[in-house]
Amino acid sequence: MYLQRWRLICVFAVISLFHGICNSEKAPDYTFVHDAVSAPSVSFHDYIVIGGGTSGCPLAATLSQGATVLVLERGGSPYGNRNIENMANFAASIADASPNSPSQQFVSEDGVVNTRARVLGGGSALNAGFFTRASKDYVKEASWDEKLVEESYEWVERKVAFKPPVLAWQSAVRDGLIEAGVTPDNGFTYEHLFGTKTGGTIFDGSGHRHTAANLLEYAQPNSTAVYLFATVHKILFSTVGERSPRAYGVIFEDKAGRMHGAYLRKESGNEIIVSAGAMGSPQVLMLSGIGPMQQLKDHGLKVLLDQPMVGQGMADNPMNALLVPSRRPVEVSLIQVVGITRFGSFIETISGSGFVYQTGQPQMTPPPVRGYVNMSIRGGIILEKIDGPISKGHLELRTTNPKDNPSVTFNYFKDPEDLRKCVLGMKTIIDVLNSQAMSSFRYDDMPVEDLISMMLGLPVNLRPHHPTAAISLEQFCIDTVMTIWHYHGGCQVGSVVDRDYKVIGVDSLRVVDGSTFNASPGTNPQATVMMLGRYMGQKLLQERAANRVKTVK
Repeated sequence: MYLQRWRLICVFAVISLFHGICNSEKAPDYTFVHDAVSAPSVSFHDYIVIGGGTSGCPLAATLSQGATVLVLERGGSPYGNRNIENMANFAASIADASPNSPSQQFVSEDGVVNTRARVLGGGSALNAGFFTRASKDYVKEASWDEKLVEESYEWVERKVAFKPPVLAWQSAVRDGLIEAGVTPDNGFTYEHLFGTKTGGTIFDGSGHRHTAANLLEYAQPNSTAVYLFATVHKILFSTVGERSPRAYGVIFEDKAGRMHGAYLRKESGNEIIVSAGAMGSPQVLMLSGIGPMQQLKDHGLKVLLDQPMVGQGMADNPMNALLVPSRRPVEVSLIQVVGITRFGSFIETISGSGFVYQTGQPQMTPPPVRGYVNMSIRGGIILEKIDGPISKGHLELRTTNPKDNPSVTFNYFKDPEDLRKCVLGMKTIIDVLNSQAMSSFRYDDMPVEDLISMMLGLPVNLRPHHPTAAISLEQFCIDTVMTIWHYHGGCQVGSVVDRDYKVIGVDSLRVVDGSTFNASPGTNPQATVMMLGRYMGQKLLQERAANRVKTVK
C-alpha cells in the first residue's frame, strides 16, 4: 500500500521546502549595480570580470580596493526574489523554466537534467546552502598559499556562513552514520574531516539566503560597476606588435539588444577575468576564438588560438539517493550533516521537503523541461555523492549564440572506480536506514528493497531503467544517477590556464572559477569558489602594487 502511494511521487532530484514564508531582509544598497541598458556605449576599466557569480562577486569586491572594476552579469538581481531569498522556496527557483529565470536548465548528453545559474551571486543563489571548506590536501595540491587561503575563507564566512540548527531528522541521520561506522563525530566545523560532521549553511536563522552577491558589501562603490542582464558575446584581442594575443576589451549585449564595448585602460597589469562558471567560461573562450580549431571552424568562428583542451575535463559528481517516507513528522531541513567516508563517498540528507513532478516531454532547446508541479511529502532523502570524480567528459558549442547552452557530456561512471564508490555509498545509506537511530522514522512494512524499487519507478532522469537495478546496486547507481549541481572543469589548471589562472597562450586574460578545478573541493564547492575569488583578488592586487614599485624605480 505504501509503495503504491509513494510511486505516485515523481522526483526530478530537486528539493522544495513547505514551511512558512520567511521575512526577507532589506537588500544591500548597491549604488553601483545597474541594468545594462543604462551602460555607456564605450567604457574603460582596470579589470573586467565576466560573470558576477560565486567567484566573480568576491573577486570584484577585492579588486575594487585598489583598482576600478567592471562586472558583467548575464542575469538579474537575487534581491527581492522570494524564491531565491527564502529557504522555503528552494525548489521553485531550480524548477523555474521561464526565459529569464535565474536557473537556466540543460540536459546533459548523459540524460541527466541539470541547471546553471543566471543571476548575480551565481550558484550560491540557487543551491541547498551547505558551506564547507576544501580539505588541507586539496589546498596543497592546488599550490595555494595556505595562510592566504585561511584568511580568504574567514573573509567570506564573516558575511555568508552560519551554524545551522540540527533537529530530529538530521540528528538521527548523524547518529545513524556513526552507527554505520562513519566516525569520528567531528561536531560542527567548516573543515573537511573524515567522519561525520555538521557543516555550515548560507541560510541564517530566519531561513534567509546569503549569497556571493552579499560579498559585494566589501566593494568600494566609487571603484565598482556591475551591469545586470549583460551578455558577453566575445573578448577582443590585439595581435599587431604583440608577443602573444592580448585581451583588451569585450563586447556585450543588454536586454534591449543594444551592443556595448568595455575596454581595459592602457596600463600594465590590467586584465580581463572570466568567471562565468563551468559551462560559461569555456563557452566564452570558444566564442572568442580560443578552443579546438576544427570545432571553431565548424561554427564559422575565427580561430585566435588552437587550444584543444578548452571544454575538456568536464565532470559532474554523480549523486544517487533513496527517498525515505517517515511515519512521524519531520522538520524542514536542507543539507546540514555529512558523512565523509574514507572510500570516497559523501553521505548527506534533507527532510520535510517536497519534490518536483516533471510534466511534458524534455526538449534539447530551452526550456529543457516543459513544466513542474510541486508535491509535498512527509519524509526525507538520504543521498551519496562521489568524491572527485575520476570520470571526465567534454563540452562543445551548439550554436554561436552566447545565450544558448552548450552541449555537455559528463560520462558518469565511465571509470569503474566511481561506480565502486557509489555502491559503497549506497551500502552505507542502507546501513544508516537500518540503524537504531532511524528506527522511529521508518515504516515497519517498508524494507529497503521497497525504497530501491520506488526510486526505480520514478523519472529521476532521462536514462533507461533496467529490471536488474532492483537487485544490483551497480545497475541502480547507473540507472538512477542525478546531479547535485557540482559540475566543474572545461578550463582546467595545467591544460587551459596555468597555476596563476592565466590563459595559456594569450596575455591579459585569466579564468577564475570552478571551470579550473580538476576535482570538486570538499563536500560542496561553493565556499572554496568564493574563497578563490577573494584569494585571486588579493594576489592580483599584490602583483599590481609590485609592478607600480618597479615602474617608479
